[in-house]
Amino acid sequence: MKLDEVRDLLAYTHWANRRMLDAAASLSPEQYLKDLGSSFRSLRDTLFHIYGVEWIWLERLEGRSPKAIPSATDYSDVPALRAPWAEVELRYDNYLAALSEAELGAVMPYTTLSYGPASNPRWEILVHVANHGTYHRGQASTLFRQLGAKGPGTDIILYFRERTAAAGG
Repeated sequence: MKLDEVRDLLAYTHWANRRMLDAAASLSPEQYLKDLGSSFRSLRDTLFHIYGVEWIWLERLEGRSPKAIPSATDYSDVPALRAPWAEVELRYDNYLAALSEAELGAVMPYTTLSYGPASNPRWEILVHVANHGTYHRGQASTLFRQLGAKGPGTDIILYFRERTAAAGG
C-alpha cells in the first residue's frame, strides 16, 4: 500500500467519525446513553469503542503499549468525546505527515491487551484502524435507527465526492 492511499483512508476515517459525532450531538442525552443491547450497549459506548481503538493503536504506533483503553463512563456526552477524539485525529495527521514510504512498511512491535506481544507492518495497522472504524460505524448506524433517528451517510464514495467538490472538481 502506498503512503498517499493510507493517508486517504485515515482522512476518510476522520471525516466519517466527525459525521457520526455530529449526528449523535442531535440526540437527547437519554438516547445517546440508552442501552440497546448491542455489542457495545449504547451509541455512546459504540462511538467510544471506535475512539478507544484509534487511540490505542496510535499509542502503539508511537512506541507505547498501554495496558487498557480509558473508560467510556468518563465521556457522558458528545462534547466530552469530541475533544479527545479531535486530539487523536490531529496526532494521526501529524504522524502520517512525518511518515515515509519506507517507514510505512516497517514492522512495529507492540503488546496487545489480550494476546501479548505482536507485530505488524505499520501499513497493516493503519488499514486496520480504518477498517475497524467502518465496521463499528455500521453498527452505530443501526443504533441510530433503533433510536428513531437518522444516522449520517459515511460511505467512502461520499467522502470522495465531497473532497472532489471542495477542490472545485
